[in-house]
Amino acid sequence: MTLSHLDHHLALLNHLRGILVALGEAEQVPEESHALFLERFDELLALLPQAPVESQYLGQDLICQVIQRYPQIAHLVPRDLLWFFGGDCLHFMPDEEIDLFQQLDERRFQAEEDGEAFDWAHERQLLALGDDASRH
Repeated sequence: MTLSHLDHHLALLNHLRGILVALGEAEQVPEESHALFLERFDELLALLPQAPVESQYLGQDLICQVIQRYPQIAHLVPRDLLWFFGGDCLHFMPDEEIDLFQQLDERRFQAEEDGEAFDWAHERQLLALGDDASRH
């Protein structure tokens, strides 16, 4: 079963939220500011399904803050979220990765135009494999 594009990214946000909660439980961050940050993160999770376009700036802000506030988990932020929210998040992506995600979006748009199902995770894996194979 393939997830919709939005559902895929919501699942990634929920995964990232779990990492943030674990970080707080491990007492790795100041408790009060972390709790407020999680509240804003929850606002994004609630708003995104209802208003995907309107929540883009909040998403950009929060994902960038995760990387800046919690550098110890920056490597755990799903790259798909950086692309999904775009804007300032793209500063954390190398050009090659941006190129890969652009190709992925082009495939997604073409599939939608053709009325075909599109599995973001599967197509991303195929593109990454093709990229690795060309390096060898």
